[in-house]
Amino acid sequence: MLIDMNKECICHSGLAFEVCCEPFLLGKEQAQSALALMRSRYSAYVLKNGQYLYDTCSSRLQNIEDIKAIEQDQTVWIGLKILSYNDEEVTFMAYFKETEGLGVMKEHSYFLMEEGRLRYDRGELLNAQISRNEPCPCGSGKKYKQCCAKGNG
Repeated sequence: MLIDMNKECICHSGLAFEVCCEPFLLGKEQAQSALALMRSRYSAYVLKNGQYLYDTCSSRLQNIEDIKAIEQDQTVWIGLKILSYNDEEVTFMAYFKETEGLGVMKEHSYFLMEEGRLRYDRGELLNAQISRNEPCPCGSGKKYKQCCAKGNG
């Protein structure tokens, strides 16, 4: 997937990709906050960068087989909404598109320092659904109920 460097980062931070997630994904910098690491991991899912996701997991979660599985996954990640965060935790909603339509995953993620690097340690999945009155995750600018909830996505 090619990224237009002049456009907003795929993690929806409001910053350009080249100053937001790209330095982390290329190994030029290490994320210094749970929020930055979580955003870069979301970008890695969008780009199907299994190696980065493997490298940023705590050692107890690392499974070499996950790299290929992530690279072959057919899920299309289309949006990210940060709900809350602190130095060690981030709660977010990630929107995705599959053959069945649009969906949302809500997770409370935990991070830790390991070997001098911040790493993803675990996540707690929370119940979530796309609200009919929220902006549609597809980016149309319409409310969800007037867009993809009607089967237009």
